[in-house]
Amino acid sequence: MTRPVMPSRRACLLSLFGACWPVTWVHAGRQIEEPLSHAVRSALSAAVAAAAPPEPLLPTVEDQQGYAQWQAASSQRLARYKKHPTERQEFLQTLWYEARRAGLPLSLVLGVVQVESAFRKYAISSAGARGYMQVMPFWARLIGDGDDSRLFHMQTNLRFGCVILRYLLDREKGDLFMGLGRYNGSRGQAAYPQAVLAAQQQWVHAAD
Repeated sequence: MTRPVMPSRRACLLSLFGACWPVTWVHAGRQIEEPLSHAVRSALSAAVAAAAPPEPLLPTVEDQQGYAQWQAASSQRLARYKKHPTERQEFLQTLWYEARRAGLPLSLVLGVVQVESAFRKYAISSAGARGYMQVMPFWARLIGDGDDSRLFHMQTNLRFGCVILRYLLDREKGDLFMGLGRYNGSRGQAAYPQAVLAAQQQWVHAAD
């Protein structure tokens, strides 16, 4: 069976960023700390440090309509996890911004969040992974400012998660199966990638 593959966006990532429920969730794994070259570490550090408001960049009427339709459809699905409309809107706006910034499909990031934390902001796994995208604290030391408590901040968590996922997908040459497994710390095992890809299908939209 052919695995799904995403085009590499390493060059885009480096160019864009300026460098060459506190309970255990069943699918949350232990992201593995790997040695990073200086260039990669610098690029990832720049990627998570660049501050910008999560405002949609919608230059055309068609873009604006597509975003509004995606927001409405996604908010309806998200209501089972987040009851307050304003909270859903802020979360989706931030996820849209960070996913687009990292060159990731919106549905893929939503699938990861659903599987990793069930959209719980303060989720902590048995391995210590934190927040919506279950980011391990060592990433705050490797590419952040060292303050792992900030991984509970919505935009910080989504930014770290999206940047890390983009990096790992690039490492696997766009192979979603292997990249997702690497993100979860279960590279080569089927359970986690299959769960994310199944969840992703619930969030696919024309604006993805």
